[in-house]
Amino acid sequence: MVNERKKGDGFPMPADNYKKILIGLVIIVAGFALMTGGGAGSPDTFNYDIFSFRRITLAPAVVLFGFGYVFWAIIRDPEKKRQE
Repeated sequence: MVNERKKGDGFPMPADNYKKILIGLVIIVAGFALMTGGGAGSPDTFNYDIFSFRRITLAPAVVLFGFGYVFWAIIRDPEKKRQE
């Protein structure tokens, strides 16, 4: 199997966990990308677009989901399922 760890391979987790961590990091970066923009063209004007649903609600939810996904990817143990 691809996910099987060999003793002494040098990695504390299987490769599948690292892939899931990278997916979580991409989700976090996407959440921060959703927060960008909405700035005013000149300092004399105020742009109310900074208070949009995307920047105030959606982006922080995506970032929190990404952090939760990374946490889950670190603590999950795929060997438990194989033993059962």
